[in-house]
Amino acid sequence: MESDGGTTPPVDEVVGVPAGIGAAARRARADAYDAWLARLLPDRPGVALLAVGGLGRRQCAPHGDLDLVLVHAGVPGVDELAASLWYPIWDAGLRLDHSVRTVAEALSVAQDDVKVALGLLDARLVAGDPELADTLVTSAVDHWRRTAVRQLAPLRQSAATRWQAHGELAFLLEGDLKEAAGGLRDVGILKAIALAGITDALRPAVHAAHLRLLDTRDALHHQLGRRVDRLLAQERAGVAALLGLRQGPAESEARPTPPGGAARPGPPDPAPDRRAQAEEGDGDALLRRVAGDARTVSHALDDALRAADRLRSGRRRGADGRPVRRPVARDVVEHDGELVLARTAIGARPDASLSLRVAAAAAVTGLPIARATCEWLAAYCPPLPTPWPVEARAALTTLLGAGAGLLPAWETCDRYGLIDGWLPEWTRLRSLPQHNPVHRFTLDRHLVQTAYEASRHTRDVDRPDLLLLGAFLHDIGKGLPGDHSTVGAPIAEAMAARIGLPEAEAALMGTLVRLHLVLPEVATRRDLADPVTISRVAEAVGDVATLDLLYALVRADAAATGPGAWSDWKGRLVAELVARVRTTLDTGTVPQPPAPDPALVAGPLPVVHLTGDRVAVAAADRRGLLATVAGCLALHRLEVLAADASTVDGRALVECRVQPRYGLAPDPVALTADLRRAVGGDVSVTQRLRARAGRGTGAEPRVVWHRDAATDAVLLELRAADAAGLLYRVTTALDAAGAQVRAARIATLGGDVVDVFYLVGSWPSDAERDRLEAAVLAAV
Repeated sequence: MESDGGTTPPVDEVVGVPAGIGAAARRARADAYDAWLARLLPDRPGVALLAVGGLGRRQCAPHGDLDLVLVHAGVPGVDELAASLWYPIWDAGLRLDHSVRTVAEALSVAQDDVKVALGLLDARLVAGDPELADTLVTSAVDHWRRTAVRQLAPLRQSAATRWQAHGELAFLLEGDLKEAAGGLRDVGILKAIALAGITDALRPAVHAAHLRLLDTRDALHHQLGRRVDRLLAQERAGVAALLGLRQGPAESEARPTPPGGAARPGPPDPAPDRRAQAEEGDGDALLRRVAGDARTVSHALDDALRAADRLRSGRRRGADGRPVRRPVARDVVEHDGELVLARTAIGARPDASLSLRVAAAAAVTGLPIARATCEWLAAYCPPLPTPWPVEARAALTTLLGAGAGLLPAWETCDRYGLIDGWLPEWTRLRSLPQHNPVHRFTLDRHLVQTAYEASRHTRDVDRPDLLLLGAFLHDIGKGLPGDHSTVGAPIAEAMAARIGLPEAEAALMGTLVRLHLVLPEVATRRDLADPVTISRVAEAVGDVATLDLLYALVRADAAATGPGAWSDWKGRLVAELVARVRTTLDTGTVPQPPAPDPALVAGPLPVVHLTGDRVAVAAADRRGLLATVAGCLALHRLEVLAADASTVDGRALVECRVQPRYGLAPDPVALTADLRRAVGGDVSVTQRLRARAGRGTGAEPRVVWHRDAATDAVLLELRAADAAGLLYRVTTALDAAGAQVRAARIATLGGDVVDVFYLVGSWPSDAERDRLEAAVLAAV
């Protein structure tokens, strides 16, 4: 429980409420709250205190809030009575959602607000007049049953808005256990649909998933000592330990519970040594389990809402009075808004490509596959031979390229185990966490999402089918030891051969997987004006067709990763690299580097130009100019993404690409003035930075050397924790050690940086490189 002032005392110190984990602990908390609240309510006729929400369901979280309704029969002084009830609750530090209404008022609000109507379905008498409470509860349930089909439309719209805001719990690395799609709030909708008699929404598998999600939220509250519903990455290990998940994920927890599955027993009570538990907890196993449970809830809700739609709209019937069946693909027809198998397909021996063809039809039409059809395909569709028949391969391409219809169709097929039959590797990938702050999805969803994003670029390449398959397989090596690009290449090649691609195309698939990070890494970490950079990428890629596939794959991968994976600056660099490599592949000649900005090589010194994300400075040639500019930019809270230093006709030129460190651009007048003073020799500017400079934390910094990656320089790559002024300190140390930096490329990865410095000369001496490395590490 959490008040406006922050974390509250443990509930057992307030009202004697236990703080354990599991169904028994939740019921015990409800009993304790009931007893305490009953003592607060005076014994007066015509008044009843009802609990809704978690207390109404007897599913109280350790730090949940209280949802209470004070119902009265028009008795005088009810406001004073309510105040005497609410203030002790607030004084105890509990969060409270409350209302005071007559039965007629409560039912009137429920008629206008579907959320209130759902809340009253959980209403339960805590204290007071039982007949009054029974009147409200019975009337609320009866009203819902009569109006549920109509009220589900606004309820669905409200849920869709919530899902848009919070995403899908099954695929998020840090999802909200309550609000995200497939979370606890969706179970409430399922309960309401079941209560209306529309369909059997609360099947055993859903009940089991619900209990596990409640247990996870209990453990999260217990771990943090406050009300939190979002399961952050840093909390997973501790929560997993509290739930007894200390081993690798079992296969039954890695996949969604199949329809009709049985419930598992609840977790053990938490042990007292929380720190030891956190060290043993398997956070990945927890994430897989949450993903499976969220999928079970989402699938059940999809089925239930479709059943409600059919009930509301009625069946479409032809002139003969029979339900209309519309063919949509070979062996697939639409029936009551769902896809089912044609009668001829059921009667004949099914071919191995049938399930893929049904999935492709669902993705293209946007229609769901009927549950009975999925179950039939899982039970009777024969396994695919090796290599796949042409029909199966064509259906997979259609499925991956279907756009928005891909995601729901794929998820439905995964629910019933069809994808495991197509691709045995999928079992390892399902719900696999990605331990990278840039990623927002689990690995399986990321792969499908990348294929969806790649469908936007199919007109940019000669072979759209290879782009779609490459996008789907690009991270296939994740979760295995070693670099995932290198490890995944032979896996992707073998899968492509099994799918039926010719040998040359299967080899190309391996190339796409092996090189899928080359363009963004080179573009952001190497000097694109250096002929060595361009020629090496051209040599690795080999031809323009492969370059086009990689370029489209890079953009799709970034879009599927998350907003932190791409930026306008990164997009411009990748586009520039692709253009220069394309020219090299077309002509056999590396294009010349761009000429210096004419405005920098003429006119009186110093010259300072600020244009968008570019800062350009020209000054009298001297050592340390790059460090001076970097320090001045850091002083104005600008991050340097790339820097180039050169000398033309006795002028030192420095050009930087920058972005605001905290999102707010600096005052251009003040920045220009400081740059002019600093490059003119005024040391007071950089002295201000020395007083502010911070140091990074985390793992020890590391230096990596690259000897043959540039035309006239060696590359010093620094991997360290990010910190303000880091570039200034490092370039100052390099200058003091006698190294001339002609270019720098700065890449920020979460809280770490990979900074690459082009040092003019060959630096052949091990002793000199060791001395330089020591100077850099000391500056970090």
